[in-house]
Amino acid sequence: MTRFEEVKNLIMSLEGDFDKFYDKENQAAGTRVRKGMQDLKTMAQDIRAEVQNKKNAATAPGSAKK
Repeated sequence: MTRFEEVKNLIMSLEGDFDKFYDKENQAAGTRVRKGMQDLKTMAQDIRAEVQNKKNAATAPGSAKK
């Protein structure tokens, strides 16, 4: 599974809770939405770090700038 698919699956798993919270005003669903959004934030930060590390690793061997 790619990282993009992981993000997409997380967002899609929250769709029902978004509907329950915003359309039906279910407060427990709002709590699940908030937790899911926090998980998304954590996942995004992990992906950002992974991308940065890969980018730095790709440029490290030939980067002898002075």
